[in-house]
Amino acid sequence: MIFEGLSDKLQGALGKLKSKGKLTEKDVKDAMREVKLALLEADVNFKVVKDFVKKVQERCVGQEVMSSLTPGQHVIKIVNEELTSLMGDVSSKIMISPKPPTIIMMVGLQGAGKTTTSGKLGGYFKKQGKRPLLIACDIYRPAAIKQLQVVGEKLDIPVFNMGDKESPVNIAKAGLSHAMKNNHDLVIIDTAGRLHIDETLMDELKSIKSEVKPHEILLVVDSMTGQDAVNVAESFNEALGVDGVVLTKLDGDTRGGAALSIRAVTQKPIKFIGMGEKLDDLEPFHPDRMASRILGMGDILSLIEKAQESIDLDKAKELEQKIKKQDLDFEDFLEQMEQIQNMGPLDKILGMIPGMGNIKDQLGDVDLNGKEERRDPSILNASRKKRIARGSGTSVQDVNRLIKQFNEMKKMMKMFTGSQKSMKKRGGFPGLPFFK
Repeated sequence: MIFEGLSDKLQGALGKLKSKGKLTEKDVKDAMREVKLALLEADVNFKVVKDFVKKVQERCVGQEVMSSLTPGQHVIKIVNEELTSLMGDVSSKIMISPKPPTIIMMVGLQGAGKTTTSGKLGGYFKKQGKRPLLIACDIYRPAAIKQLQVVGEKLDIPVFNMGDKESPVNIAKAGLSHAMKNNHDLVIIDTAGRLHIDETLMDELKSIKSEVKPHEILLVVDSMTGQDAVNVAESFNEALGVDGVVLTKLDGDTRGGAALSIRAVTQKPIKFIGMGEKLDDLEPFHPDRMASRILGMGDILSLIEKAQESIDLDKAKELEQKIKKQDLDFEDFLEQMEQIQNMGPLDKILGMIPGMGNIKDQLGDVDLNGKEERRDPSILNASRKKRIARGSGTSVQDVNRLIKQFNEMKKMMKMFTGSQKSMKKRGGFPGLPFFK
């Protein structure tokens, strides 16, 4: 789950306020002290933390909160709003040029994932109907050009290169001419990085910027470097002037400091976040959705978007009918699990559902074989369970746990189906049959 440590601590600090019928200033101060420590431990910039806590505390001790019937919920609402504001209020999109091609220049240090991110970005826009071209301008890092070509081949996106003997400026110019001749309406330039910021790197990037005049300069930074990512962003912005940031490795063991600090320190928006190693693991950054996920309030909108991309609607309708008839079997369970797996790791999906993020540790891996048992779970007696356990290299207890999970899933689906009318009034959740 994103920012798991930070998320747990913030939810813990604010959760203590929920049970209180009335809040005192001391209650708020104690909670804000814990919030402050949680943010500092997550490597959020000290000044950012100080300003954030001050704003939240000033709002929380106001008359509206103190006299509220649910003051704890009011405090959480305020923290959510201020977190959203800290990360940029609204999502910031790539500026598409009215006169093609749109030129995006990718910059950053070595190791941040710039080359892979260039490909991911091309794949993202290709899904939206664009005709992207990747330009390989990193002539220094061994195999950088080959890496971009491999990524481009996997995504079926052409890569323009002139080897490693020509200057990056000339490659960028020639690549842009090639794009215009071949009707590419989007150009993504993968520039060279360094292990650290130096004058030679910046001069080269400035020359490319001057020659090709990109519509967007995106800085790719590794979110796992915490506060260092913010320092890198400041340096690149001062020297080059960046239009936005792409945070990579946000699915790793990141403490969250970069995501919560960069916008406030540099005034540059986070435009995309890298959520994994797969080539479709790139998401537009939505500050409000991220704040909700950090506070354990879920992110239904992102869940719906993932579901619409991954779930077969015809099969979803068939499953919905089976749920209504309470005719669900393990074959359906397996099929549904496979479709859910296409949406990404289960713990991430659960983190998007309000109140479900904390049950991810209770889930085991699911691996089912045997059509007869899948279609009629009621025949799973002791001897069958032993055979399944032996064949899968697990224990009978594991098999029992899986059956229990299946039964719990049926109960949960029945619960969602029972509340169908209220869901439909709110428009339903397209692509997720059991949320309709």
